[in-house]
Amino acid sequence: MRNITLMSALTGYTRRLVGVAMLLTLAACNTTEIAALEEPAATPMTGQTNDPAPGFENVTAGSEEDFILNVGRRTYFTKDSATLDSVAMATLDKQAIWLNSNPRWLVKLQGFADDSGSASDMATLSQKRADAAMAYLVSKGVDANRMWAKGYGNDREVRDCTDRSCKVQNRRVVSNLRTQRDSL
Repeated sequence: MRNITLMSALTGYTRRLVGVAMLLTLAACNTTEIAALEEPAATPMTGQTNDPAPGFENVTAGSEEDFILNVGRRTYFTKDSATLDSVAMATLDKQAIWLNSNPRWLVKLQGFADDSGSASDMATLSQKRADAAMAYLVSKGVDANRMWAKGYGNDREVRDCTDRSCKVQNRRVVSNLRTQRDSL
């Protein structure tokens, strides 16, 4: 009843002004169309292991992101070794399949080592690791002219540490995609 009394007390002009203000307020609340233009719809998650990671639902096949997320670019080695084990070969097998399907990409294979020896020994070992990864990819049909290998020794450690589980991260070859050849 109080609302009716308030409305009757307002003059005709004021009623119209209040009515317009209420309509504008309601119109401003409707942001559904704007949000639909600004934000793409989220991909429904099924709870499966192979669901895309949030934020990576729209990774383009054949892109660098596709290679990193779906193939993997790191190959790991045991201490003081440039021998490929079964896990390393499985990673390189996936890389070879992807690279053979995406021939526009060049690959720089960067070898690394931990600090278990002299600087020159680690430089030699890291180059052997990069060469081993390259030779394996060539054996799987990747054109050698699309790749080059460079060993960096222990100059670019992932982590500087003494723990064995940490050092393992430094014994690696990283396959970096390029669109053009860069210097070794």
